[in-house]
Amino acid sequence: MTIYFGYEKGQVMQALRYHFISRPEIRIMIILVNVFALISIILYATGKISPAAFFVGSFLWVLLMVSFMFFLPAIVYRRAVTFKHNFSMEFTDEHFILGHEGGGSKTWSWTALKSYLESPHFFHLYFDSRSFFLVPKSGCKDTDEVYELRQLIKSKVRKG
Repeated sequence: MTIYFGYEKGQVMQALRYHFISRPEIRIMIILVNVFALISIILYATGKISPAAFFVGSFLWVLLMVSFMFFLPAIVYRRAVTFKHNFSMEFTDEHFILGHEGGGSKTWSWTALKSYLESPHFFHLYFDSRSFFLVPKSGCKDTDEVYELRQLIKSKVRKG
């Protein structure tokens, strides 16, 4: 199966949010910050902390959430030139080949992938915990081809 694709900024930003939130260390940090926010609300309501301390804690909570939802994905999107090009990908039982609009190509065995994640618009193919490639579902002709690609990826790579 061969698909052809480019990237849409809005969809890539959403996929990057999925990537960041799927990381265990970030999930733990978000949970801890939310617990801290709940404790600070309770302490403020009972009069144990001042309004200034509550405001600082709330500001830091908002800043962290905005960072993960907007700043971090925007920084990654701007730095990665990958999202500004068009590609083709050929998937076989043994390997997959990424072709660039400039004519170059790279072949990987399925064993090069450690895991994958599926988001609404992409398949995230992880080479390691920080290195991944986004394969847009929009590159597929129809939902049947998306299903076929999903089944192929499931059979070759463990879900992360």
